Amino acid sequence: MAFRFHLLLLLFAIVSASVQAELTLSKVDRKIDLSSHIVRVTSTLKVENLGPGVASEVLLAVPDYQANNLADLRAVINEGKSSIVLHIEHFSPEVSRPEFTFYSISLTKGLEKGQSVTLDVFSAFTHSVIPFPEEITQADSQLILYKDSAYFVSPHAVKVQTLRIKLPSARVEAYTNIQNTKFNGTSIRYGPYENLPPFSSLPITVHFENNRPFAVAKQLVREIEISHWGNVQVTEHYRLFHGGALNKGGFSRINYQSRQVIGGISSFRSLLARLPPRAHSVYYRDEIGNISTSHLWGDSRKTELEIEPRYPMFGGWRTSFTIGYGLPLHDFLFESEGKHLLDITFGCPMDEVVIDELFVKVVLPEGSKDISASTPFPTKQWQEVKFSHLDIVGRPVVVLQKTNVVPEHNLHFQVHYRFNNLSLLMEPMMLISGFFFLFVSCIVYMRVDMSISKTSASYQAKLQWEEMQATVQQARSIINRCLAIHDKLDASLRDLSRTGDVQQCKSTRKAADGMLKELSKELKPLLGVLQSSPQASQIWPKVEELAVKEREMQERLMLKHSTVVDSFEKKSGGRDIENRIASHQQKISALRHEIDDLLDAIDEI
Repeated sequence: MAFRFHLLLLLFAIVSASVQAELTLSKVDRKIDLSSHIVRVTSTLKVENLGPGVASEVLLAVPDYQANNLADLRAVINEGKSSIVLHIEHFSPEVSRPEFTFYSISLTKGLEKGQSVTLDVFSAFTHSVIPFPEEITQADSQLILYKDSAYFVSPHAVKVQTLRIKLPSARVEAYTNIQNTKFNGTSIRYGPYENLPPFSSLPITVHFENNRPFAVAKQLVREIEISHWGNVQVTEHYRLFHGGALNKGGFSRINYQSRQVIGGISSFRSLLARLPPRAHSVYYRDEIGNISTSHLWGDSRKTELEIEPRYPMFGGWRTSFTIGYGLPLHDFLFESEGKHLLDITFGCPMDEVVIDELFVKVVLPEGSKDISASTPFPTKQWQEVKFSHLDIVGRPVVVLQKTNVVPEHNLHFQVHYRFNNLSLLMEPMMLISGFFFLFVSCIVYMRVDMSISKTSASYQAKLQWEEMQATVQQARSIINRCLAIHDKLDASLRDLSRTGDVQQCKSTRKAADGMLKELSKELKPLLGVLQSSPQASQIWPKVEELAVKEREMQERLMLKHSTVVDSFEKKSGGRDIENRIASHQQKISALRHEIDDLLDAIDEI
């Protein structure tokens, strides 16, 4: 049974191969556009079925040295006034040809015997033109080398074919001159060539001048952030370099500015970005800051932004910058049956820029679900989460990655998702609730007594300790005032020895005696409070001793003062007076020293 099954498969493969072999390309017109660093090839194929079976697909063969740089491949069939894009996919033939990569074009309907159909096949290649020489000076023009086949390489036989190569200028250093070759200004024509078998190839080379901008983005990250409040914010981060011949011999700003035509012909100074209509809030900046060398034009149908890097771009030179702009939401977001549809362009808005690696990140509102993305060409897709202001679970991000991107990829793609519009109120409610609780907390804090209960033992102990401290400070203040009066009595004795005014000295003593009595009256209740307070058990002995020492010093000072005044009235000599008050003075000094020590001890406690 297994043997019969494998035999049937083998017979089917043989029949399929024979049916494919009966397809013939009766006419091929190929055009290669080399006007920029993106090689664009347009091939018009008239396919004819000579076999008995019905053909449903046409095979294309691309040499591997070109397949590695193939960026875009499309096939179109014209039916009446309309054009239909055909489905293309990789194809693995039964007979392996490792030097080719095969693609299968699916026809809209089967092609029967004797019928023919005309297809337009478009392909774009990057990094297929090589600067030659690889290094040039600032004043040199850039020469480019391109290699291809004069024959259309196909797994089908070709009856008649022609090739026309379009060049950017009339300066051609060299080209392969074979049979049926014509050079006319900016184009080279090869053919017609007839009755070529499958996989026929004839290498040709063209060496020509091309000073167009070879702008290549090593990486481009496009972030498209959707806000259901009415805005689409687009931010594009570029890592750009000049992919042409490397600059050698240094750079002269004087030559570049004075003779730019011959002093920097291979460089480019500006790029043009074609933004969607009604783009607003456009900015252009880099790591240093805003770049003012840009110009913006716009109307209801288009918006164009011309940007100039900080320096002219020569071969191998690099720069990084960011472009950002806003778009009205209603132009790109649509709603149907409870689902939202974002319809926006995929690729780079700049003219003739090759992107080695492109990341498109679509940031959806928080709470979006049932997310899916569809693109008109294959891409890698995955989802991430981005946190922004006032986010709780984060915003879902759809990431699309594609390599080898050309302007032909700047087509519309779609992102479908579900989003409840009530979720728009979540962030405003969070702000309102936050401020509400803040104000309530402030009101509660200002109006509620947060102190310890006044009836607790710790609070009562704290109050008693504070009262005791206040009483000690009052007593200390009174003692200091008494000591100040003592100093005034000593000063009156010095004035007496200088002026001899006994009456003035007596009046000073009388006034001092009155003030000291008043201070003693004020001190007495304070001492009673300290004596009865349990909190003052440690400090009370010191305060009591201080009061005793002060009264003793007060008595000694009054005796000294009376003795000196009486001696002046009796006309006693100075030495006699000193002898009479020596004992008092010695005791007063000792008491003053003890009082100062007690005051320091009280401060420490």
